[in-house]
Amino acid sequence: MKALHNLVEKVKPNFEKGGKLEKLNRTFEAFETFLFVPGNVTKKGSHIRDAMDMKRTMFHVVIAMIPVMLFGMWNVGYQHYLAIGQEVAFLDQFVYGLIRVLPLIVVSYASGLAIEFLFATIRDHEVNEGFLVSGLLIPLVIPVTTPLWMVAVATIFAVIIGKEVFGGTGMNILNPALLARAFLFFAYPSYLSGEVWIDTTLQEGQQLVDGFSGATALAVLAAGELQYLPSAFEMFVGTIPGSIGETSTVAVLIGAVILVATGVGSLRIMLSVVAGGLFMGGLFNLFAVNDFMAIPPYYHLIMGGFAFGTVYMATDPVSASQTGTGKYIYGFLIGVITILIRVVNPAYPEGMMLAILFMNVFAPLIDHYVVAANIKRRMNRLKKAEVTIQK
Repeated sequence: MKALHNLVEKVKPNFEKGGKLEKLNRTFEAFETFLFVPGNVTKKGSHIRDAMDMKRTMFHVVIAMIPVMLFGMWNVGYQHYLAIGQEVAFLDQFVYGLIRVLPLIVVSYASGLAIEFLFATIRDHEVNEGFLVSGLLIPLVIPVTTPLWMVAVATIFAVIIGKEVFGGTGMNILNPALLARAFLFFAYPSYLSGEVWIDTTLQEGQQLVDGFSGATALAVLAAGELQYLPSAFEMFVGTIPGSIGETSTVAVLIGAVILVATGVGSLRIMLSVVAGGLFMGGLFNLFAVNDFMAIPPYYHLIMGGFAFGTVYMATDPVSASQTGTGKYIYGFLIGVITILIRVVNPAYPEGMMLAILFMNVFAPLIDHYVVAANIKRRMNRLKKAEVTIQK
């Protein structure tokens, strides 16, 4: 490590002001701070010292996503060999999934970071660390069959429109990864609907199993084909078709524990999203005029991207509500709207993506009224205290 640090210090003058590569200063700075803790210190005034900077915070989120990423890689291989009726070892399933998923991750990071570095160079500001998370989230919320060029286009769109036009990380009002998913869904709907969730690439001599269906559990319900609905256990474990990282509730819960334990993820938002989903699911059970209304409320929590969105998307510290009470309101409404979209709109049975993006827009308004209510209560208490003193 010392040798690497000496190498960085040796080439550093070339990127500083007056150096040959002065224009790439921000790019070099990004790699340097990624490898080593910045040596900058404050000289005067009050300040807080903490070992956790933005990069380390984002790194914790990346660690929390490793369980869903690894399970997603295995499930891609498992679903593929299941579709062609071939039994192979666990390692073969994982390797196949790794080969199919890794290019999506590489393309997402390459295209997104290229835009980040470009804007940092043009604007002469530090490279935003937020894409460390977004770059991994984007591949996890799309089907494995998504073309690489489409991943690059969606990622570039999300970084430019979702972040840079607002000023970069910390200023965006929408979750960039969800914005990329929304862009793909509305620009190329055929690639994110139907039976596109399983890699059915066939080699010579292979063929799909008779009667094979690659539809997700939500699509099965929307079509009214309950005989094909996976069991609750299968949906909880995640051995079902779906986006790469969204199928396993077990893996998501592991990530949730990591986020809450490290203080990065908001437990208030997670619990309130679940409460909102259960409330709306239970409310619809009273009417039950279609299959979506009739299923047990807890089914909604283990279907589609509900769990994944609750833990990794709704808790985004930038686009979510910031106040304590606001987080409860924000999360509860996400859960309610998700189930409402699933049940009422058969053309889009997922619901989680639109619910979070919708509440991202209203998060500042929620915080505004929460703060205003607190101020009003304090002013009322002050007035009562003044009246008491006068008496």
